[in-house]
Order: sequence, then structure tokens, then C-alpha cells
Amino acid sequence: MNFELKRKRFYPVGKGLNGYLTQYQRTLDLPPLYEELHRFSQLFPLYDREGHDTLWKTAFYEPEIRRQLSGKLIQIYSLLKTNDFRSREHLTLERVDFCDFGNSRPFRIRVVNQYNDNYDHFYVKVADASRIYGLELEHILSPNRINYLVNGNTLIEEHIAGVPGDAFIENYFDRPETNRVRVAKEFVKFNERSFIRLLGDMRAYNYVVDITPDFEDAQYRVRAIDFDQQSYEGAKEMYLPQTFAENALVVELCTNRLNYQTMRQYQDEERTLIERRVQIAHNRLDALWKAMGPDEIAPEENVISLREGLNHYHETTAFSACETMGQLVRMNLDVSLAKTNT
Repeated sequence: MNFELKRKRFYPVGKGLNGYLTQYQRTLDLPPLYEELHRFSQLFPLYDREGHDTLWKTAFYEPEIRRQLSGKLIQIYSLLKTNDFRSREHLTLERVDFCDFGNSRPFRIRVVNQYNDNYDHFYVKVADASRIYGLELEHILSPNRINYLVNGNTLIEEHIAGVPGDAFIENYFDRPETNRVRVAKEFVKFNERSFIRLLGDMRAYNYVVDITPDFEDAQYRVRAIDFDQQSYEGAKEMYLPQTFAENALVVELCTNRLNYQTMRQYQDEERTLIERRVQIAHNRLDALWKAMGPDEIAPEENVISLREGLNHYHETTAFSACETMGQLVRMNLDVSLAKTNT
């Protein structure tokens, strides 16, 4: 299916979410930075190694503005990585890129170690409440840990490494060393956990594939990198990666390589793993539901539409009493996990 998304509105961090972020050490004490990064003088298109437009633009700052930003950005990078504010003299700001293509209009910061020329990235975005809930749910319910910080209306996100999904589909599918069965298995599991926690818009360019060499073969893990559409849209299909045209080749691979019984096994495995994570992190998850439950993070018409869609999908009326997206996410988690091995 082809879906056209309108640019979503931003939802501010409310009192409940801010209390949660403070409790779990997700906040930092710095002046809001996102507006400061807009003080660039010019923007230049950024091309990849093959000369293709990346849709990112490199920002040019006047020397004094760049000097001020550099000190703050290096401090934030140090805090993000080591929980230490001390400035690292061997680290330098190499580049600031800006993307106005996506909803979050992010800045990508490139930091270089002068001793060995090794570089790393992090992102500065608008602190949208729905996106932050998406980051937290990924941290709690997925096999991946997420590192981010919030200050006022500024969100700092760690870079998530991996092969972009669209590049993986285009460049890796036909390689003889690619284990297609393992790729299909991982996509089934990724599709399952995306739907269970209602993470939307997982098109190929919104996730990466992490490839880990094993002693006889390679293992694959699909990781979401964009949490902009966490429980925002009203159509349940938005939360099933299998429905997007950009993922059609992966869906075809799953159909050709896996039978129904095998796919059901992988779905049950993923639900079981999520259930264990829920049990382990129940205190943190309860605190998240307390903040997310009453929070407005989507238009009312989207809540109503998704409520009806989930009732129909699960063949139940359990969602009828849900009045917010947070309540729908919690109920969808409960209903989905109850299906394990049934």
C-alpha cells in the first residue's frame, strides 16, 4: 500500500512526561539548543559517495557562532556518551547537517576524535512528546537500548548504526552470502514488535539492518531509527511494516521462504520475549503508562479510528473504553501478549 503522510503537529512535553524523564535520568540542564542551530548563514546540499543527493544540507555558521555552538555540542556529546559534562579537547565539531524533509526537521552533528580521525554522530530535534514515548517503548520493549536526552523543547538522540533498510533491500538481497531465511525471520519479528507497541511508518528508510557475523553465518536485526509516528495515525495498517510498498520485496521474501507455521512460531517467540521484558521492567513501564495514558499525542479522530480498527483486527471490544493513544498502546500490548501460544 502507498500511504501519504501529512506533516504531523508537535506535542509539547507535559508535566507527567517531564516527571518521568527526570525520574529516569533522561533530562539535562542546558539552554535549549534547537533554535540556536538555526543561526546558520547558508545551507549547502550534501551528496553521498556516489554523488546522490542525501536530502541533508550542510550548515555554514559565522566563525563566532560556530565557536559558541562547538563548545556546547561537544559537551552534549560527552554527556550523552559518558554522563560527564567535561569538555574533551581531542574532540572537535566537524559538521552540522540539517534536514527539512522529515517531520522532526533534525540537525545531525558530526564529532571527530583528532587522535585517530574516528567520527560519530548524534541528532538534535524538536522534543515532541509522541516521539519520546516511542523512544521509551523501544528502550523497554525491544532488544535494543536507546540513548537520548531531553531539555525543554530540545531532544538529543544517539545515532543508531546499521545498513538503511532501502539500501539493504537494493544491495544485499542478491548477495550469495546473505542468508535470506534469517532475513525473513527477522522481518517477521520486527513486524510483530512494531505492531504490538504501535510504532507506525516503518518504511524501508525508517529502519536499519544490523548485520553481525557469527561463527558459521551472519545474524540480522532490524532496528527502528525513526519514532516520529509512535501511536499517531488512525489507520491500523500504518503500524504493520508489511503493508508498505517500500517493503514489498521483504514481504515477498517472507512468503517464499517461510510457511505459515514457521511465521507463527517467530511471532510467538517475539511476543514471549516482549512479555519477559514487560515483567522485568514493570515498574518503569507502569510509570510510563501513568504519564502516557492521559497525554494528548494524536488528534481525537485518529484515536477513534484506531480504536475501531484494533477492535476489528483483534475481534474484541476491549479497546472501546480507550480514550487516548496511550490507553490504546497499553491495551494493544495486553491483548497481543494474551495471544501467545493460544
